[in-house]
This record gives sequence, structure tokens and C-alpha cells, in this order.
Amino acid sequence: MAIVKVLSFLLITLHLCDGKRGQAEPADGKLTARMKMPYAPKSVFRLYMGGEDIEDSCVVELFRADTLQACGFNHSHPLVIITHGWAMDAVLEKWITRLAAALKSTQKDINVLVTDWLELAQQHYPIAAQNTRIVGQDIAQLLIWLEDFIQVPVGRVHLIGYSLGAHIAGFAGRTLAMSGRTLGRITGLDPAGPLFEGMSHAARLSPHDARFVDAIHTFTQQHMGLSVGIRQPVAHYDFYPNGGAFQPGCQLHVQNLYAHLAEHGLMGFGQTVKCAHERAVHLFIDSLLHPDKQITAYRCSDHVAFDKGVCLDCRRNRCNTLGYDIRKVRTSTSKRLYLKTRSLMPYKMYHFQFRIQLFTQTEKADTSLSISLTGTLGESETLPISLVEEISGNKTYTFLITLDTDIGDLMMVYVSWDVGPLSSMWSKVKTIMHWGSSEEGPQLAIGKIRAKAGETQQRTTFCSQTADVVYIRPSEEEVFVRCEKRTHS
Repeated sequence: MAIVKVLSFLLITLHLCDGKRGQAEPADGKLTARMKMPYAPKSVFRLYMGGEDIEDSCVVELFRADTLQACGFNHSHPLVIITHGWAMDAVLEKWITRLAAALKSTQKDINVLVTDWLELAQQHYPIAAQNTRIVGQDIAQLLIWLEDFIQVPVGRVHLIGYSLGAHIAGFAGRTLAMSGRTLGRITGLDPAGPLFEGMSHAARLSPHDARFVDAIHTFTQQHMGLSVGIRQPVAHYDFYPNGGAFQPGCQLHVQNLYAHLAEHGLMGFGQTVKCAHERAVHLFIDSLLHPDKQITAYRCSDHVAFDKGVCLDCRRNRCNTLGYDIRKVRTSTSKRLYLKTRSLMPYKMYHFQFRIQLFTQTEKADTSLSISLTGTLGESETLPISLVEEISGNKTYTFLITLDTDIGDLMMVYVSWDVGPLSSMWSKVKTIMHWGSSEEGPQLAIGKIRAKAGETQQRTTFCSQTADVVYIRPSEEEVFVRCEKRTHS
């Protein structure tokens, strides 16, 4: 296990060992007072016009209006600027083109610029982290020029930054604020953690940097005290898919570790590790490409409470849409939102909160519950239920169920159970479960089942078709229907 932790973050820790945790000072902390004064940006701004190679795009040069015209920049269209993160080679990553293409194909009338700061990003990590302030000022100077000379409102600009690029967007917004301007929106895609975690709002992306700030955290799992993505909230709305620590489909298996290293080396291993880090980008792209499958996320105190199924409330802006079409509601404090996703695009899953009454005649019962659902549009597979606490006495238990397909409005619920390994001995089972008057063997008593669909906020109560409380034996299945349609036999 130790070697997995070491190798997982070797690429970052090798570059952090010479760095000093703290706030990096900008090379030039003062905003150019007058735009007529010369300013030589170290970043290259590329206007995306289509195609698969972003490096072949048209370059917009600061203070040269002729390059805007030559590139086909339309001052009446909204502007989105995509900014990449730390670079381990001199090539712009493929996700940049995918995101730019998704924006152009779905939003149509839009300008998409890419901030190419490879020269400053292809450094030891602490140096690249320090350079984020320089790149932030480059972007701010570009936007001030665009607003002053061709009337592109800063308030209509959307900065999308990945990893270190998220903090770059924050520094750009802060620099603009120094000139009395407010940036429209910043989206942070798994903002970088090392050298930014725990810092003040002035030293990282924060809700103060734009009129609206949202962030998606997908790789906050800690190893050796570090995480690739920042764990703390940095936006008005902070999304934590699957808890934010790691993502489905990105698991690393120890048995394949050595073979992978032998074939691809450390650089190849780094590509594998970044799967969860880059998932934030693909979730955002998914929101553009699948407008009919927008992902809903729900405010919750933490992922443990969310997994228990107690946080599917949408009242008073307690839920929001992840991605491009988020509701831009400014909040006084950062809101943490949680959700589950699939491992592949489209990532949307459907969330259900279930509350079920269970009765036993002992303090604790070791049982295994399963549930399947029938809706107006289809059926689910049989799903095992993980209860946070063991079944005991007469209680109502709450749990979360997620489906990767839309089965419509819930119509029927099928419940079955079996004794767990700790209760398999007959002598123990007969003292745990309720005994029917005419049947020998353990039985589990189930009362009403209440369900709430997160996406529609629809509440439904289900009852047994035969009685208010039904007793079922191991491996038996009981059908529950909507209570208003219950018939007595």
C-alpha cells in the first residue's frame, strides 16, 4: 500500500520538495495604470475556430486590433477563455480542444479563446504555481484592452480554468477588481491543491474573484498529506461528485501497477493518476453535449450524510445544476453540493431517498437488504442496500439509491432480505427476527416505505398490498405499491 501512495504522487512531490508552502509574490503586483503603457504578456491567446489542433488556431495579440479582425473575433458575442494547468510536456492537452469544440458547437455565437502559457507551465511545480499570478495578469490586461477599445464587457466574460488554471482565473479576476471592474463568471475545474490548500482567499481562487464562481472537485483524495485537487470550498457553489475524493472508472489496481510502470514509465503512470483530476473537465463537457441529461447536485454537510440519503432537498437553492447551465445564485458563503455519477459519459445518475420502517425483536440484527424499482418508463435491477447502522428494534432507516437510467415516476418497490453471516446460525437467528404465528423461521417486519426523487422532488409512499405491516422470510420478496392504490384481499 505504501508503494501505491508513493508512486501515485511522486510526480508532484518531486517538484514540491524544493518549494516552500506559502503565498507566491507576483513578479509585478501593480496593475498598469494606463493601457497606453507597454505591456508584454508572456502568454499566447489562441482563438478557437474549429479543428482538432488548438495550436493551429489564430493568435490574438494584445494591443493589436488587426489580429482580432484577422481571427474573426466578434465583439458582440460573449467571450469564454479556457486556461490549462501545470504542463509536463510542451503540448496542449487534448481536452482543451474537446472543451472548445463543445462550447462552439452548442453555444454557436460565442468567442472561445485559449490561454497558452506552456512556457511558464512547463516548470517545476512550485515555479509553475508562482507563475499563475503572471498569467492571471496577462488575462486581465487582455480583458481591460478588449473592454476599453472594442467594448467587450468584462461582465460578460467567462473564465474556465483547470487545475492551476483555476487559480489563474482567480488572479485575473482580482487584478480586474483593482481597476474597478467585475468579471462575469469563473469556473474552476478541480482547482490545484498543492501550495493553495488552506491559503487565504487572496492567494487562491475564491468567490470574491467574479460576480459568480463555481468549482468542480474530483480528485481531493489525500496521499502523504497532499491532494492533487484542492479540498476546501473556493466558490459560491462547490460540487463534489462521488464525494470529490476519487471517481468511478479511475481506480488503480496494485496487481497491474508494476506492468504499467514497466510499459509506460512514470510519465505514463502520471497519465493514469490524472484520470480523476481531469474528470472535472469531462463533467463540464458532458453538461454541454447532453442538455437533456443535466446533472443535479444537492447541498449537504459532507459526503457521509449524502450517502445516507438525507440531502435531496431543492428548497431555497439547496440544489443546483452542475456545469455550463448552472443557476448563477450568489451566496454569502460557499455551498457544498454532492452527487453521484456514472463512470462514462453521459455521467448523469438519478437520485432517490428511501425511508423504510423495519421491525426486529433484538438490539441488533445482521441482515442484507435488496430493493428493485418499477417506474412508468422502466425497471431497475436488484440493488443491494447499505445501511449506515445495523437494524435494531423498531426504527425508520434512510438510504440513498442511484440509477443510471430514468425509470420515470415510481410505481412499485420490491424488497427482499437475507440473514448476514453473523446471523446464519439458526440458534442465533430465531432470537433475532419476529416469528410468525403459523410459520417457523425468522421473519423481518416491514412497514411503509417513503421515497423521494431528487431530480423531480416527487414524494411517494408505498404500502404492502396485504397489510400495514408485512412479515417476510429470508429470500422472499414483497411487493409494495403506492398507498392510494392499495387493495385488501
